Amino acid sequence: MNDIHILDLPDEMLRIIFNKLNATDMLYSLVNVNQRLDRVVLDPLNVKYLDFVTKPFYIRNLSIHAQILHKMRENILPRIKDKVKKLTVDPISMKFILGVVRYSQLYSLSLIDYKPKILLQYLSNDTSLHLVMNQITHMNVEGFLDDNELLVEDELNIFAMILSFSRCLIDLTYRMHYSRKYFRMPSLIISNTCCLSKALTKLTIYVNIFDDCLYLLNGCLEYLSTLIIRINKIDRSSLSIDRMKKLFKLKYFTLTTPRHTRSYNEELVPLLRRMLNLEELTLYVSVVRNNSTYVDGDELYDDVLKYMPRLNKFIFNIHTYVAGYRSINLPSNIDIRNSFIRRGYPSIDAWADEKFILSRNNCHVYSLPYGFDDFLFMTSCFQGSRFDKVRKVSFYDDYSLEHQFFTIISEAFPFLQHLIIYNSSPLINNQNYASKSISFNHLAVLDILDAHIDYVVQFLSDKNTHLPHLADLAVKYEKLVVATNNFTNNTTRRNCTNIKCLRTIEQFVRAENFDSYFPSL
Repeated sequence: MNDIHILDLPDEMLRIIFNKLNATDMLYSLVNVNQRLDRVVLDPLNVKYLDFVTKPFYIRNLSIHAQILHKMRENILPRIKDKVKKLTVDPISMKFILGVVRYSQLYSLSLIDYKPKILLQYLSNDTSLHLVMNQITHMNVEGFLDDNELLVEDELNIFAMILSFSRCLIDLTYRMHYSRKYFRMPSLIISNTCCLSKALTKLTIYVNIFDDCLYLLNGCLEYLSTLIIRINKIDRSSLSIDRMKKLFKLKYFTLTTPRHTRSYNEELVPLLRRMLNLEELTLYVSVVRNNSTYVDGDELYDDVLKYMPRLNKFIFNIHTYVAGYRSINLPSNIDIRNSFIRRGYPSIDAWADEKFILSRNNCHVYSLPYGFDDFLFMTSCFQGSRFDKVRKVSFYDDYSLEHQFFTIISEAFPFLQHLIIYNSSPLINNQNYASKSISFNHLAVLDILDAHIDYVVQFLSDKNTHLPHLADLAVKYEKLVVATNNFTNNTTRRNCTNIKCLRTIEQFVRAENFDSYFPSL
């Protein structure tokens, strides 16, 4: 059988292959090889969306990468400048890609992996960036920093400068990831009702507290019709603003939060009632209540949904945590489902603790098909289902579990990548595991810092659990020492082989066998 050369493939197949390559590799390696490859590689369909985010190999070899980008800037970008419509750059590639030529058709720019201080410098001094921002209609900004790395005032300056320079911007995604918080607006400026943009209609943003959400909806974005917001923590607001003003222009609203809130009725419900013209609502929230009952379909309709006559799509996951010291008559799973069905929402599922035990009970109710990529605040009342979209699960409970429960989890979340467990109770019958090992074939991040040592053994022992792609482990060091028998236990060795990041609370001196136990660190 004759070998097939890449040039023997049809153009359409070549385009499919080239689209899977990093833009730097594709343009540098294939342009000027021959006329046919030039025609395919430089085809408008192939170069209209270009991603120049630096690959890990080039981060380790920046001098080589700089030579490649310099050649592209001089010889290739001038040939495609009128074909490019979307660009993605990072701090390394940006100075080579922007400012050299004018991209006449460019409408979308993504700035990825920026430290806010670096981004602020570019926004303050880079005129080529200003020119690009003045023509684009879509922008995506993503970065990460540690706590206290940036002043709060600088954070607002970045956000305001983006809107100031991007006068045509209609769609902005602004996600600055922090180790403990998100974007924060200064309280002194929150009360200011000045308009930041008269063009922006869609905003996706991560913020720190509920006040930030209220500020964004208080008139600073005059024509905003879509807000997708993730709030780190929803507490009582300290703002002195008009809390009754109707939000007539808002049509699409998504709110998610990774933490419990005790201010659902006091803060979130009044805000939602102001959205009279809302057409689509997405809500992901965990509600903490004392001596009360679960959020069900009847309450949700009476408090929120009946105030949205134009609502035609409602995606939700609502978790209720009920705490108290007196007996409460809690609704059953059937009661909760029926409360949504009679309000016109038949495509839902629910599972809940039906008996008031240990002064704390949980309920999850969510729309189907499940619309989120994470499932937070899971408890032992989970009864199983299938969630192909979910990549992250957090488990909070005080009840002892069985090995079989994690079999249910592995089957319910077949593509799970990130698992967090908070449970200080020992496993039930932890000496009588089933003979078949549980497999989490895609799990890359495991956080068991706040879990009983039984869970450390459960997940690290290959007799119990198979973790072929585990790369990031968070665990208390003393529990790790016990579970691995001071890094000599062969049954826990295999699941530790590929770990590249080990996070512990305390500092420690590496034991004698530590390095051989974690060869990828």
